[in-house]
Amino acid sequence: MNVRLLPILCLLLASCSSLPEIRTLPDAAGKTTCPSPFVVQKTRFVHAMEAAAAGETRTVMIGVTVADPASGTLACALMSPEGMVLFEASRNSSGMEISRALPPFDSSDFARGLLDDIGLIFFEPPEPVERLGVLDTGLTVCRRRLRDGGWLDVGKDRDGRVQIRRYSEGGRLKRSVTLAGGADPYAAIDLQASEWIGYSLSMTLIESEILPDEARSGK
Repeated sequence: MNVRLLPILCLLLASCSSLPEIRTLPDAAGKTTCPSPFVVQKTRFVHAMEAAAAGETRTVMIGVTVADPASGTLACALMSPEGMVLFEASRNSSGMEISRALPPFDSSDFARGLLDDIGLIFFEPPEPVERLGVLDTGLTVCRRRLRDGGWLDVGKDRDGRVQIRRYSEGGRLKRSVTLAGGADPYAAIDLQASEWIGYSLSMTLIESEILPDEARSGK
């Protein structure tokens, strides 16, 4: 295929994308609720992580995440199985700070993308729900229009697993997150990213801990 045709082909494919249609049920307002698996307290998570990009071998790491919804602060670190810190960064209302980044994690684009993906998993979006209903697949979803463009669907399937889907403004699926069913949705997380080079991230919970709120404790 002529390489010069690739951008045109991708644009044509994107133009054919559309948001899945939501059917509003007559009793949706009274009986259907929006699933909310998101963090409500400052919490530290430790996950075993497997990352894979198209055509590449899976990379096994340990991921540590601290999510504080009250302040909007998100911090994450990636470590080798032997305990070497490969990457460490945080983000709050003041911006992003990279503390450590070894190759191949030494780019601001990687840090920004990883923090965006982690935020998608752990933080409830501030935008209000615009649509509540059911997809053709039977998945009950709540749809939000995102302030920075695009759409976000949060739903729960028949097995109790929460599904998070982020779409572009034109309806192209950009991120797909599946959280475990049961009492702890963060016990198992699967993220699929659709980019020029797609990648996946599988996370298995090792431990989690609710951390004290330093502002409230006066520290």
